[in-house]
Amino acid sequence: MNLTGLAAALATFLGVWLGHVMVRKLEARVADVRWPMAVCILLGLGLEAGALAADSAPISAALGILGVTLLWDALEFVRQEKRIKIGRAPANPHNPRHARILAEHPAATTMNWLNREPTGKQAGEDRR
Repeated sequence: MNLTGLAAALATFLGVWLGHVMVRKLEARVADVRWPMAVCILLGLGLEAGALAADSAPISAALGILGVTLLWDALEFVRQEKRIKIGRAPANPHNPRHARILAEHPAATTMNWLNREPTGKQAGEDRR
């Protein structure tokens, strides 16, 4: 039985899902994203080396996919900040870096577009 496809599918799903959540949460909380970016790059390169050294095709596929996903996540920290500046992602006013973005970029907002009613209002907001 060939498990390579299953390993690749699971690695892709978990890597993209966890990477998306990690980037959103860390980018909103840390004042300097260089450290999370460096960790993603180092882990990604380590997983790619593991993929090259693995004897098993399913393990090699999973490690390779997770490695590339982490390398992409390192770039997503920069792209997430750009999304915050244009108002497509929420800024965290308690984060000094985000407070500066809110002050300098008029389109930046604290509204989480993923947590809203179809009318555009924040979910749970009083209807007046």
